[in-house]
Amino acid sequence: MAHHPSDTQRRRLVQAGLSAAALGALPGAGQLAHAQGAFDWKKFKGEKIEVFLVKSPRGDLLTKYHKEFEDMTGITIGSEMIPEQQQRQKAVIEFNSGKPSFDVIALSYHVQKRLFGKNKWLMDVRPLVADKSITDPNLDYADFAKSGMMWATQPDGRVDSLPFNIDPWMLYYNKELFDAKGVAYPKTFNEMVAAAAKLNDPGKGIAGFVGRGLKNANVPVWTSFLLGYGGGFVDAKGKLLTETQAAIDSAKMYQTLMAKSGPQGVAGFNWNESQSLFAQGKAAMWLDGIGFAAPLEDPTKSRIVGKVGYGIMPSGPKQQVSAMFGDGQGIVSTTTKKGPAWLYLQWASNKKNQARMLEAAAGAPVRISAFADAEAMAALKTRKAWVDCMLGSVKIAQPGLPIIVPVTEFRDIFGIALTNMINGADAATELKKATAEFQPVLDKSEKA
Repeated sequence: MAHHPSDTQRRRLVQAGLSAAALGALPGAGQLAHAQGAFDWKKFKGEKIEVFLVKSPRGDLLTKYHKEFEDMTGITIGSEMIPEQQQRQKAVIEFNSGKPSFDVIALSYHVQKRLFGKNKWLMDVRPLVADKSITDPNLDYADFAKSGMMWATQPDGRVDSLPFNIDPWMLYYNKELFDAKGVAYPKTFNEMVAAAAKLNDPGKGIAGFVGRGLKNANVPVWTSFLLGYGGGFVDAKGKLLTETQAAIDSAKMYQTLMAKSGPQGVAGFNWNESQSLFAQGKAAMWLDGIGFAAPLEDPTKSRIVGKVGYGIMPSGPKQQVSAMFGDGQGIVSTTTKKGPAWLYLQWASNKKNQARMLEAAAGAPVRISAFADAEAMAALKTRKAWVDCMLGSVKIAQPGLPIIVPVTEFRDIFGIALTNMINGADAATELKKATAEFQPVLDKSEKA
């Protein structure tokens, strides 16, 4: 039996920044809802498009249902899906060539938004939304949450993608390990460090805490703490805020958790190594994005099914913040397949795929309507806790990386500093070196 969201849940959705009214409609969006007659999905039958995705729970989900799109439209999809680091490098090379081999691309807003926006690599979707001949009246543009639209909108107002997923970070914890030692879920950063130390048991091969230690990938773990200490990235004049007391204190916290309570070899861990250790029951806590619940609840991949706790990020000394990331899909501005590509974008981000994403626990849907089914999908205890964690996290979410063009270089340079800290280097000294190295890179990109 399907449940409609309770008044309380509706209120929470609105507080979480998921209010549709705040979005403002696009030109023509209002009339679309009332368009008469069935939309012709077959108008580009026989065409072929190339789609470039990122290997992730979201990429897997879309790929799984590509045949549905092909059957519905008569359009053939050629699709490539590779890990995010390689996908980002390949995207830049192909865009710079002037003739990308793909028509649609998945992008990570927190890394690629300013770069794609400055180079105008993607098409503004606003005129497409307003064009009744190629836009399904069921698109329901106002259903996209304002936090997602914030990511999809460039500073000049262009909307050059459709958002797909909001990714607030949270704390996965092993309830069995916590209960065995009588440890309560940490409410503050200090409690988190204390819990990690208490639950760390190298003799039994159990780490108190696991997270990304690998350079570049590790930066969002540090920034999750930085935000809680009240820190930021760049001031109004373009100067880095990475040598402040908040930056140093949060880096020391990262260092303590990883070096003292982390597993052997954690300096080489990305999210997949962290996930695999946690799924084996060998880590008490894992800080990462919200979209990793599915494998943890899959008996073929996890030894801790039913033992996973989903915790909202504990509070820092200054504030409680969940570092937020996000992704979407855009149409390459040089494509000759604008119509078929736009049909793909509408299908990929439709309500059905967003509900599927929630059901598969593959991310936090960017459509408000997906959460109307949340209670029905939360019949499983763990799933319900996951949805609650998601709603609570979105409510306190702030971007977890600076919205700048050279964000990859930011992650590379500060990532090396963080890896050095795990290996014993002084936090303040490493931040000072990284700041001195990155500031000229940032200055140059702002002038360009």
